[in-house]
This record gives sequence, C-alpha cells and structure tokens, in this order.
Amino acid sequence: MSEGAVRAVENVFIPLADGTRLAARLWLPAGGAPAPAILEYIPYRKRDGTRARDEPMHGWFAANGYAAVRVDMRGSGDSDGLMDDEYTPLEQADAVEVIAWIAAQPWCSGKVGMMGKSWGGFNCLQVAAHRPPALAAILTVCSTDDRYADDVHFMGGCLLNDNHWWGAIMLAYQARPPDPEIVGPRWREMWRERLEHLPFFPALWASHPTRDAYWRQGSVCEDFAAIACPVLAVGGWADAYSNAVPRLLAGLSVPRLGIIGPWAHLYPHDGAPGPAIGFLQEAKRWWDRWLKDIDTGVMDEPMLRAFIQDWTPPSTSRAVMPGRWVGEPEWPSPRIRPRTLHFGRASLDEAPGPAEPVSIRSPEYCGAAVGEWMGVAIPGEAPADQRIDDGFSLVFDGAPLEDRLEILGAPVVTVRLSSDRPEAQVCVRLSDVAPDGAAARVSYAVLKLSHRGGHARPEPMPVGRPVDVSLRLNDCGHAFPAGHRLRIAVSTACWPLVWPSPESATLTLHPEASRLVLPVRPPRADDAAVIFAPPEAGPAAPQTVTDPGRIARSQTLDLVADEARYRTVCDGGVFGEGTVRLDDIGTEVRHSLTRDLSIRGDDPNSARFAIDQEVRMGRDGWRIEIATRTEMTSTPDTFRLTGTVETRENGEVFLIREFDETIRR
Repeated sequence: MSEGAVRAVENVFIPLADGTRLAARLWLPAGGAPAPAILEYIPYRKRDGTRARDEPMHGWFAANGYAAVRVDMRGSGDSDGLMDDEYTPLEQADAVEVIAWIAAQPWCSGKVGMMGKSWGGFNCLQVAAHRPPALAAILTVCSTDDRYADDVHFMGGCLLNDNHWWGAIMLAYQARPPDPEIVGPRWREMWRERLEHLPFFPALWASHPTRDAYWRQGSVCEDFAAIACPVLAVGGWADAYSNAVPRLLAGLSVPRLGIIGPWAHLYPHDGAPGPAIGFLQEAKRWWDRWLKDIDTGVMDEPMLRAFIQDWTPPSTSRAVMPGRWVGEPEWPSPRIRPRTLHFGRASLDEAPGPAEPVSIRSPEYCGAAVGEWMGVAIPGEAPADQRIDDGFSLVFDGAPLEDRLEILGAPVVTVRLSSDRPEAQVCVRLSDVAPDGAAARVSYAVLKLSHRGGHARPEPMPVGRPVDVSLRLNDCGHAFPAGHRLRIAVSTACWPLVWPSPESATLTLHPEASRLVLPVRPPRADDAAVIFAPPEAGPAAPQTVTDPGRIARSQTLDLVADEARYRTVCDGGVFGEGTVRLDDIGTEVRHSLTRDLSIRGDDPNSARFAIDQEVRMGRDGWRIEIATRTEMTSTPDTFRLTGTVETRENGEVFLIREFDETIRR
C-alpha cells in the first residue's frame, strides 16, 4: 500500500433537489488537491453496518490518490427519507444527483467512478444506464443484469426460499434507527416514520411471480446499449451472481473486462474460498485508466479472467479451492467448443442410442446436499456430497474420462419430459464423480416447467404429452480429472433451495431425445500470464469482538413422520461476524438469525419456513433492540406470509408492526 496520508470525514450530508439529505462518509487524500472520486452507494449503514469493511478498502483508495465516498441511500442509515423497495427509479435518480454533487466539490477533479458489491453492484449498472455526465467508469461486483433470472427471489421461475430469508433480513436492517450522534434529537421521529412505512419485503417480492414490468425495471439486460461508460464486472463461482459476468461481456459494447474467481459473496481481496487476489490494486489499475487517463495496461488483459477449479472432495466448508487462472481475449470465446453427450440407459454416451423412458417422483425434501443458493463463506454452506440426493434422482453417468476435461461457461441440458401434473419442477445437477464414488457438484439449474418457454407468460405442462425442455446450468469453470465420470442427476424437488410445486408430480424422461452440451475449453499458452498480486488493504477500523458467536447447521429426517427439517443458526452475527464493538464510535452491534424449514416427503403444502432474528445495537444511554419473526406456508393456490417486528429503546417497547399477507401462486 502507498503511504499517502488520509483525511477521514465521519459524516457529511449531501443535499438533494427535493430537500432530502443523504449521509456520506469520506476518505480524502491529504494535501487538498482535487482527485477523482469513487462512490459506493448502498443501504447498509456506513456508520455501524459496513464500517469494518469500508475502512480498509476506502481508506486504501484515499491513500492511493482517490477521494472515496460511501453514501447511505434514502431511508437507510443516517439519511433522510423512506425506502419503498430495492432498486427503485428514485434510488437511481438520487444517485445521479449524488454523482453531480461529488463532481462539483473542491476536493474532486470532476471525474467519478462508481463501485459496489451486491446491491451496490446492481445500482452501479442501473445508474450507468442513466449516463450521468461525470460518471467515467464503474466496477460492479457480485451483481446481476437481470433482476428476475439471477437475483435472490426466483430461479428458473421457482420461488427461492432465499426470497424469504433476505426479505426477513431487510426487515431487521431497515428497522434500525439513525444514530443520534449524527442526526441529532430528530432520530426518534425519523425512526418511528421508518418503522411505520416499513414494507413487508418478502411478500412484496413474492407477489411478482413472472418476469413482468416490476422486474424489467432495473434489469440492464433490457437495453445494454444504454450503458456508455467502461465496465469491470467481477464475480465468484461460490456466489450466486457469476452468470451476469459472461452476459455483460457478451452484451455490452463499451470497454469491458470480467473477472470470476472461486469466491463467495465477497470483495475479492477478502475472497473466500481462496485464493484471494490483490483486488484493490486491480481496481486502482482500472480507475487510473478511466479516471486519470493513465495507461496502466489493464485493457491489455484478457477480456475474461476466470479461475478453473480442480477436483476436490466434496465438503460443505472450504477455505481454499485448488485450480488455476486462465484468460480469454474475447467473450463469447470462439475457442470454446461444444461437446455433446447423449442420455442413455442411466448413462451419458458419445452417440445417441435407444433407451426406455424412465420416471421419477422425488420426495419433496430431495435437495439436502444442495448447499446455500448464495455463499457468504461461512461454515457448512457449500454443496455436500451429491450422493445424498442422487438416490432420490434419475442418474446418468458418463464413462471414465481418458484425459483431463476443462469446461468454462454454461453447460446446457435438453431433456424430453412428460408430466402427470400441469405444474411441476425439475432440478438438474452436473457432478464430478471420483473413482471412489464421491460426487462434487459442478453446476445446476432448476426450472418451473410452466416457464419452459419463458418467464413472462407461463404455460402449464400438457399432461402426459412429452415436450423438449432446455435448462441452461449456471456458468462454471471446472476441470474433470482423467479417470473421473460426469454425472447428470434429475429430480422433481430441490428443497430447501426452492419452494415446492402445488402438487407432487411424476416426470417421465425420454433419454433418446435428451442430451448434455458442455462448453469445452482447450488450454491456452498465455494462461500462465494471468496472475494477480496478493491482497492489500488499508488500516482496519478499530474494533473488539466481544462475543465470537456460533454457527450451526443441520438436516434431520423424522423417519416416522417422513418429515425433513433444515435448521441454521447464526448467533451473534448474521454472516458469522460475532458481536462487535466499534471502538472509535463506542457502539456495539449484534445480529442473530435462526432459520427453520420443514417439509414432509409426500406433501408439498406441508412446507413451512420460519425465521427469528434479534438485533442489538447501541452504547451507554442508547440501547436499541429489534426482534423479528416471519413465517411462510402455502396451499395449492396461495402463499401466506406473516411477520412481526418489535422494537425497543433502552428496554421499553418503542413500536410493533404486524404483517399478514396472502398471495395467489
């Protein structure tokens, strides 16, 4: 890290045209000379929510010649206003005003870059599509260009259970008050107004089951040409948002680069599973090129730099992933060739052949080995040995490989299916099977079969009549060793990942008309030149872990009731942080969450998902407690979602909100 001094500003209010003020934290290079600015714009509380993450990252940028600006969105943290939803047009319009304000400050050179992860990665893309004059480039991490196809709400038209998980977390997040030390005596009035306005997020999102105008708004894939500034897109295979990186490279026409590592939902300098990389140095090369007009050579890098993961025995907890970096000068790459394997009699064959139809009705709890939809690098979240679910699935194995086989991109499975019900789901998993039988998941997809022709206008399955269905599995980079087998497993359930269909369905698969197409990548001589520096960061925010917390995760099966239960506990920190005192502001924060999902093997409408949360935050004289409980159940025709948010100030009840919504499926 460069040794330049940094001037930190704890809070400044950015005025908007409608009178709203957004709270911002600044890190400025010492000396006072105007510098390009880097904006991160999210709702996760700059003061006590992301402080530990922000300080070493934004401080590093400031020490290296950039003004770093971390802004709380309208209705969050210490900012004025109310939040109605995620990714709204108003959120984007506010960001356009913020960028103009930053560019006009005496400490700014007039050029602004925007970066962010997850929510902040989404709105980088969305704001870039508005073309603010001062926005010179963006850096988007763990984000998506398609809010319906690749976000936390739906997958393949199936309702993700993470919709409920994330909606519950947002209830707790948005129930937190502004800090009196920043906003003054009006904090209590602001808090009450926020609580009274609080949306019931999980029901709001579940009420849009198709790809309608609600999801198209903010999905930049609707018009890639709207983005006119350079884009660096970053993802990780252990995250849920890596599919967007290849799509952005293929769809955009501006200068663009992509990086996909082995990581979960993290910035890559903190990347886990490792190896982490010198992401901040890579970001500086990007910003120097587009914000300072310095030729750093960053645009001479391959358009896509990706990590090809090697075989490793399946494990639900992993610190490091073996593999190597490769580079593709353009994307889609003309070097990547399709290889087709045909379904046979429980086999994957080089040539098609006759095979009798086979049927499957998985128990509704099939999916125990699936792992979390979105990894955050905490113990137990990765996919387990797929043999746990293969016994409840149709399985098609290839012959042992004679040579190492590398793939990069999206495998595609086309299956001819018939269903005995008009509504059904299918889950397809691609695994790497070792000679000892251990099966590591490489990629997967789920599909609500009424969405087989698209997500905007579902059509029920024609009962009993075979139809061809294509599933594009998640993009991946993987090397199958010689002697291993490829496996495709097909099931009718994927619990606890997705909510089940209204009725249990039996699917009949016709192997002679079904196939797997692999994106095979031959080695490239220049792959060895794809290297990254080791991670750097600035000084950490001073903090003390007062309780390390605990993480527990279990799957149980009641053999009498034929009921499966999936339970996770994050006690002290919802992402494993523990209870932390932020020493420089004297504030302690704690957030615990317990998930409890259950379902019987023969009854999809026995599904139940309950979440309990506890948030504690504050300091002497100012103690805040928030307790939430949300629950989801269903009938064949409806979803029912209930919730309670109870808030306390210094032990006394402040306000309680109750929610109860029924939504047609």
